[in-house]
Amino acid sequence: MPSSNTSSNLTPEQARREIDQLSEKLNRYQYEYHVLSRPSVSDREYDRLFDRLLELEKEFPKAKRADSPTQRVGSDLTHELPEVRHTIPVLSLDKAYTAEDLQAWIVKTIKNAGRTLSFVVEEKIDGASIVLYYEEGLLARAVTRGNGLVGNEVTANVKTIRTVPLRLTRPETVAVRGEIFLPRSLFERINADQETPYANPRNLAAGTLRRVKSADVAAIPLDILIYEGYFSSPPQTHVEVLEQLERLGFKLNPDTAVFSEQQEIDRIDKRHPGWTTGGLAEITAYLELARKRRRERDYEIDGLVLKVNELPPRESLGFTGHHPRWAIAFKFEAPEAESVVENIEVQVGRTGRITPVARIKPVLLSGSTISNATLHNQDYVDLLELAIGDRVSVSKRGDVIPAVERVVEKNEQGNTTWKMPDSCPSCGSTLSRQGAHQFCSNQQCPDQIRGRIRFFAGRNQMDIDNLGPETLEVLIERGLVRDVQDLYSFDPQALLDLPGFGEKKVQLIREGLHKSKRRSYRNVLVSLGIPDIGQKAVELLVEGGYRDIDSLLKAAESRDPDTFTRIHGIGEKIARTLIEALNNPEVRRRIEALKNAGLCFSEELPVEPESLPQSFSGQTWCVTGSFENFKPRELAMEEVKRRGGRVTSGVTSKTTHLLAGPGGGSKLEKARELGVQIVAEAEFLKLLVS
Repeated sequence: MPSSNTSSNLTPEQARREIDQLSEKLNRYQYEYHVLSRPSVSDREYDRLFDRLLELEKEFPKAKRADSPTQRVGSDLTHELPEVRHTIPVLSLDKAYTAEDLQAWIVKTIKNAGRTLSFVVEEKIDGASIVLYYEEGLLARAVTRGNGLVGNEVTANVKTIRTVPLRLTRPETVAVRGEIFLPRSLFERINADQETPYANPRNLAAGTLRRVKSADVAAIPLDILIYEGYFSSPPQTHVEVLEQLERLGFKLNPDTAVFSEQQEIDRIDKRHPGWTTGGLAEITAYLELARKRRRERDYEIDGLVLKVNELPPRESLGFTGHHPRWAIAFKFEAPEAESVVENIEVQVGRTGRITPVARIKPVLLSGSTISNATLHNQDYVDLLELAIGDRVSVSKRGDVIPAVERVVEKNEQGNTTWKMPDSCPSCGSTLSRQGAHQFCSNQQCPDQIRGRIRFFAGRNQMDIDNLGPETLEVLIERGLVRDVQDLYSFDPQALLDLPGFGEKKVQLIREGLHKSKRRSYRNVLVSLGIPDIGQKAVELLVEGGYRDIDSLLKAAESRDPDTFTRIHGIGEKIARTLIEALNNPEVRRRIEALKNAGLCFSEELPVEPESLPQSFSGQTWCVTGSFENFKPRELAMEEVKRRGGRVTSGVTSKTTHLLAGPGGGSKLEKARELGVQIVAEAEFLKLLVS
């Protein structure tokens, strides 16, 4: 047991010995808990020893070991992400999408090797690829994949991952490849607390890995699985490589399979009873089994990787310019497509936020041709290490917004990671960084004005009939509408001189504008387009007592965030954004002009029938598609809340009901997978009156 002496009573040599003892014990306990899942001490005992080690290291910093378990908590010091050249090949994989293609590859590979072969099959984890370099048994560097030749060093961040050994069980110099990921269950828990949910576990894991403070990384429970090792004296088979890696203390994927016509299958069965084994003819059946089991995993996989087991034939099979000939990825079918990034441009949003957009070679995805995909911000581009010319995987998030998910293959032109321009492409103003995004601060920027007008008139805001994007563009280009408030002061009669605008269409535009004036105060408030002030925030403000614009403006004049944070659900970020916006002279002039135009800027207290049944109490609803009786569809969710139900923006394991209309996309598909009760509009109307 460690000494019971206080630190101040110890000599440096005594402290070093106790630090060594504690480090050895805690590293062993961490391995038992995180890798073997067999803890041998209580959490309380572990915490006691850990706190003692922290105390000793603080007083005797020179005695701190390179593999100290205290490195798992990270540091608040910022660190750069320098570029490091890989010393091993970090290549992409060739791909197969059908069992027939895979069998053809196996036959060709055996023929080219000129001998019988066995194959190892491993799950292809959808995470962030990493290379760990160990020197004499100590973790020296952790480097992202990068372009396959050069990656970013993220050693301090990787040291916070508890399943990454800081010291191996023997002083081996070795490089290993693995995949860092975030378990699905933990991702859902983290996402439940986010105002803007993360897209998927893979992107959160990759983004976390690139943070500048390792203490921030330590707060996210990342995990790792190792799948390849490069030894100075390599064994004869990949199975032996995996066995050596396991003996060194690495966490491997237990769902490994070996297929062979040779006799060593019996020996593998004895050494690894949890593995799947069989003859080459059984690989096709295993592919289908793995496809079905992927939903059971607590991590995301997007396919399988087949590797030649024998290492000497790998040398003769060799490599192409970008993938080994002895391995191939079998990709599961997914709502994704692959294309090539032909260019990257930036768009200016209504709030001034700058968003990079990939212009990709047109590709068919989910029934439509995609040629543009969002890249979110510079941080997202950096974590993808994306360059023009890269082959990428593109998905349709929420079945609406195409997004680049990952780089499949680096470009061969030598293009490096794309960087954001310094100035706004619309007005030339210098861009400024706010959080993860770049912004143009010029509120008179033409693209910002165009975005504000389109947002205001859109379906989910003021829903102005007959003022679609094309008509609005004509109004803007002709100078008839220079900002939102001009929609209610310009003369539609001026359109009669333009092609495509007859008396009937002009009259419909007038009627659409007049009808929009009857939209509720809540709709108007959302339509102002104040950043972060969407439907949910407006609902909280109104229910918190701000039922008219004058009371809201007066509260903002105090410039005290507590005025709004006292409302449950309104955080400091939203409060400060609201205060800044409502004290902006241009925003105030816009509000005043819209008030004078006759828009609704107040709401009477609702008279709710006391007997309204709480028939949706205990239920969690989501909505997708379009509806005849609920325009916008969020009105249906208001009825759910009035009857005691809870509403979410996305389908999760906690969702009990999905209201689905025509045009429902990925939410409908996910609801079916999770067994969520799907309700049609007619059935929903019956539930409201029952």
